[in-house]
Amino acid sequence: MQKVVNKIYSYSVFYELAPEGGYFAMVPALPGCHTQGENFEEAEKNIKEAIELYLESLIERKEKIKEEFKSLQGIVSVPMSLSY
Repeated sequence: MQKVVNKIYSYSVFYELAPEGGYFAMVPALPGCHTQGENFEEAEKNIKEAIELYLESLIERKEKIKEEFKSLQGIVSVPMSLSY
């Protein structure tokens, strides 16, 4: 009999406003895991589905599921002299 273990995986998601409208969402810890939505709520729903499909794909291929631990995000300012 196969043992079933329920586990919750958590990942950082970055959302960006798309130039054409809507939002682009990506998961840095899962390369290639990204999606978009016409609004923030749709982008969030879509990225949850994308993560689930990504993890299911890893399980099917018997690959290790990468867990994300602590991540930090910041903004760095860089002074520049520009001539136009």
